[in-house]
Amino acid sequence: MRILIVEDDERVAAALDAFLARSGYATVRAADGAAALDLLGADTEVVLLDLGLPDVDGIDLCRRIRGRSDVPIVIVTARNQVTERIKGLRAGADDFVVKPYDVHELLARIEAVTRRSRPVRPESEGVVDLDGGAVRIDLVARQVVVDRQPIELTRKEFDIVAVLARYPGVAVPKERLIREVWNTDWRGFGHSLEVHVGAIRRKAGQRRLIETVRGVGYRLAG
Repeated sequence: MRILIVEDDERVAAALDAFLARSGYATVRAADGAAALDLLGADTEVVLLDLGLPDVDGIDLCRRIRGRSDVPIVIVTARNQVTERIKGLRAGADDFVVKPYDVHELLARIEAVTRRSRPVRPESEGVVDLDGGAVRIDLVARQVVVDRQPIELTRKEFDIVAVLARYPGVAVPKERLIREVWNTDWRGFGHSLEVHVGAIRRKAGQRRLIETVRGVGYRLAG
């Protein structure tokens, strides 16, 4: 996911950038409204928008972004007046977070607005084929078939496969897998993740289903 951070405070932007990178997100930063409009692209999936910018009021910039794109916009600002929240939401923002904020809450809000913005997929698009069809992952039926034989996965094991299947070809960080499968950021679940991945690999037999990306996490093989 590519997130556009619009923030003129270099210290705040750098800290947020680092946190989102650790959480598995790609980011690009703009320090003013003009740069934000230049960097806004079809691959931008979320905009984090500060209102106190040097060249334009954030509310006006929100309107201009909304005029160009349906991308989810989360206003992140020190302005805490109710009138500012109303203006921001009416200008097209999807959410409003007041500084100082907890970064984990902000992350949860990012995930919430992106879930709401994703189109509902036809059932046929819930199937992922690997190795020329030798491995089939059915996200709707919650089933993995290897060489035409269903393999029995536990709920957590399938949840891990499903998260990887939503990001084909992408190395998903361990922290993100833990957050999405166990709904926590506690790194003590790292060992549990490794145990579950090992179990999935054993059940898949000779077919490589999950590969390790050293220093990052895991991705689907094939």
